[in-house]
Amino acid sequence: MAKQFLAMLPEHIQFISKQHLFFVGSSALSQDGHVNLSPKGYDTFRVLSDTQVAYLDLTGSGSETSAHIKENGRLTIMFCAFEGPPNILRLYGTGRVVLPKTKEWEVLYPQFDPLPGARQIIALDIHKVHTSCGYSIPFMSFEKERDTLQRWADQKGEEGLKSYWEQKNSASIDGLPTPLGKRLKP
Repeated sequence: MAKQFLAMLPEHIQFISKQHLFFVGSSALSQDGHVNLSPKGYDTFRVLSDTQVAYLDLTGSGSETSAHIKENGRLTIMFCAFEGPPNILRLYGTGRVVLPKTKEWEVLYPQFDPLPGARQIIALDIHKVHTSCGYSIPFMSFEKERDTLQRWADQKGEEGLKSYWEQKNSASIDGLPTPLGKRLKP
């Protein structure tokens, strides 16, 4: 059943490497603030060490995760086994947003395949790894990645994406500023 660890074990890293989907959870501190849960796909997740991971964050309809990280740093990443033995793995820790044109971006970005619409990297310093059974999770088969987001980002182009980020990604739905929004200001 459920087990907790201070760092990822080799079997955790192997499990992560086989997943096509992960979920990112964050929350505003305000009692009225929203909890955000975002599904993430593509080959955007990297294990950097047994206590650090990162994912390439692509343009989306909002930027809740980066706003919450800026406010309080709390972040959870969850993987579920939809194939093979049942398993749920959660990574708890402190997140940080890595923006283009920074020294950390120059170190991390080459570890990812370039994808259109990449706006930031979300890194997580892990303080707890939690596994649980996943007995109730259904079997689902991976067919293929959707290419809709990549085609959309290609059509927008660099200037179109910057405009979209300014309009849709500079603040959370609760009005919290994002690091991305700050980047867009002169």
